[in-house]
Amino acid sequence: MNSSELLARNSRKYPEAEAVIGMGKRYSYRKLDSLVNQFGHALLKRGIDKGDKVVLFMPNVPEFVIAYFAIQRIGAIVVPINAKLAQPEVEYILDHSDARALIVHHLLFESVKGIHVPLLMIKTGEPESVWESFENILQEGDAAPIECTLTEDDESTILYTSGTTGRPKGVLFHYRSILTVAQMICVEMEMKPESRLLLMMPLSHSAPLHLFLMAGIVTGSSLVLTPTFTPELLLNSVEQEKTTHFFGAPVAYLLTANDPQIKQTDLSSMKWWVYGGAPLSSGEVKFVQESFQTDNLVCVYGLTEAGPSGTLLPGKEHEGKAGSIGRRAALHTEIKIVNDRGEAVQPGEVGEILLRGEGNMARYHKDEEATKKAFSGDWLLTGDLAKVDDEGYIWVVDRKKDLIISGGVNIYPKEIEEVLLSYPSIQEAAVVGVPHKEWGETVKAYFSAKEEVDMEELKAFLTENLASFKIPRLYEQVDMLPRNASGKILKQPLRDRGDK
Repeated sequence: MNSSELLARNSRKYPEAEAVIGMGKRYSYRKLDSLVNQFGHALLKRGIDKGDKVVLFMPNVPEFVIAYFAIQRIGAIVVPINAKLAQPEVEYILDHSDARALIVHHLLFESVKGIHVPLLMIKTGEPESVWESFENILQEGDAAPIECTLTEDDESTILYTSGTTGRPKGVLFHYRSILTVAQMICVEMEMKPESRLLLMMPLSHSAPLHLFLMAGIVTGSSLVLTPTFTPELLLNSVEQEKTTHFFGAPVAYLLTANDPQIKQTDLSSMKWWVYGGAPLSSGEVKFVQESFQTDNLVCVYGLTEAGPSGTLLPGKEHEGKAGSIGRRAALHTEIKIVNDRGEAVQPGEVGEILLRGEGNMARYHKDEEATKKAFSGDWLLTGDLAKVDDEGYIWVVDRKKDLIISGGVNIYPKEIEEVLLSYPSIQEAAVVGVPHKEWGETVKAYFSAKEEVDMEELKAFLTENLASFKIPRLYEQVDMLPRNASGKILKQPLRDRGDK
């Protein structure tokens, strides 16, 4: 089985059911499948064939879905990339992925129109120079069915990591991995043909793409797409389209919860509010639950290399455990937390999270060394450090690569950052280790704030909330912290600045 055949099956089972809604377009499963065949034939005519890599540079629009499944239907490998990337970043991925074609939405065209590479280049809207028109290509394509004979062991997709410590890595998945995690979320989040999934987070990311878009195709659900996120758009989409499932980053929930419109919006259709990527505090959870009028706010933990799959914290378990990632692995996944000797940690002891399951990636594209380092046998090393409490709940402490060792003592930046963020005027913070002649490393805090911070007052505040060895010795207030296209803070540029 493969993703494309699931879509073809739904076109036969649910021909008139709504498959994709977005940008003023509404496609039934029959129509979507026909458009996929048309675009697939057009790609074949232009020399794209089995095993070729095709890069998608698009927001969440119907054309993304058409192109995604058309690429897979002809046996090619789809490479969706972040819509916020700059031209040099896109060029790097085109080269690294060995791409044969680039498909761009006109909303993003200005970012990449200067690219001149010997590829098949397609954009939505009017053709321009070497760029062919998506719509013209679609219209010339034959709607005759294309049989996709790929199996679960064939290569499907390459997703590129955020590149927080260097060049992004291409995470390659077999169909088995994607179908495994899609089935997981279908079961864990009770998805059905009548479900309506709201997809606002970028489909270039593994959770929106593999967990939600693909889960919708597994079950024959309706997919409601928006090209961006705003609180108003979220609230209007739920009310107008009567959606049932939504996945978003914590910031999406917090921004929407603060929007006055939420009090007048009918959210009664929603059954599952899912968040991931970062935890919510107990106070934030209570605020979101009350604002959204829900007791089914669910936290999911995972990472791109795992499909993603990992753990989940159900809504009813948030009471007293908000901030935890739960106490069990998701369907089809196993988890363990081990110390440096590979032994299971005791309650309160810090160790690394390892994940095992068929959702895990096949490998990093063209990076055998990094692939070897990512696994211990068939266990994926997440790089996340965590501890388990007496009831078995798992609490992420920090990223292993961010650990600071000062004078032989382990210091976890995340803990310090959380205290810094609780200081009234600080808006964002990042803590890194910088070289020190005697201690090996010392702690430096970077932060931005609404106003100039009195450093003596800040140090006094930290002294009240942190052990002395955790208190930063160096501080630097900046206008803003460096971030990548996914919005993650980049710590490497801060480390490079050292003790300057």
